[in-house]
Amino acid sequence: MVLDAVNEMHRHVTADQIYTFIKEKYPSIGRGTVYRNLGILVEEGKVRKVEVPDGSDRFDFTLENHYHVECVKCGEIFDVDMDVISELEKKIKDTHGMKYISHDIFFKGICRNVRRKK
Repeated sequence: MVLDAVNEMHRHVTADQIYTFIKEKYPSIGRGTVYRNLGILVEEGKVRKVEVPDGSDRFDFTLENHYHVECVKCGEIFDVDMDVISELEKKIKDTHGMKYISHDIFFKGICRNVRRKK
């Protein structure tokens, strides 16, 4: 049910948005059930968790590595259409003794919908 909701909503949604979406069809569902199942789906690799700087985590239906852009006006998250820079970790001058294993790049912008309203 939770996986179906993420795929059906087809956006980068918060756990609360998923809960509200499911609750319309299944009023007796609990918030904890949705949160718990999101955690399981992320662990199983069926949903991708996107950690948003200074915001709520989002859940993504696209599982391949990719980057995101956040509209600074409305808060919507979109995929960025570019290839992932797979060798980026190897280019870091390590001064902290870290073993870099992955990276996320988050761009900021103003989306088309907000610009149209102006």
